[in-house]
Amino acid sequence: MSVTDHRRLRVAAGAVLLTLAVSGCSGLGRNAVGTISYSTENDRVVTVSNPLVTGCHRLGPAGAVKVFNNTLVDMVLYPNANCSRGTTTYVATTLSDNIAPVARPWRSYSLVH
Repeated sequence: MSVTDHRRLRVAAGAVLLTLAVSGCSGLGRNAVGTISYSTENDRVVTVSNPLVTGCHRLGPAGAVKVFNNTLVDMVLYPNANCSRGTTTYVATTLSDNIAPVARPWRSYSLVH
């Protein structure tokens, strides 16, 4: 085998190992990088760091009237505690949203992945 063949074999083996390493980690719980901050009706601010990408996340018993999505993934806000039914609000990454004065607070959110 020539030097070029050995080099190609090493590159191919490295690519295979890298693929295996990445796919092995993909089964682990992934987190959204960044923070989600929200304000309650009585102006209490809550910040959640690096939330899990999967599942439904509650926004506390009082819900949220203002949400800041400072993560690298988009989110969907729900008016109930279990991320189902009702009118949802889509908040893209690094954006925020406020409820209308007569609307109910958001009670949960899920992350788009």
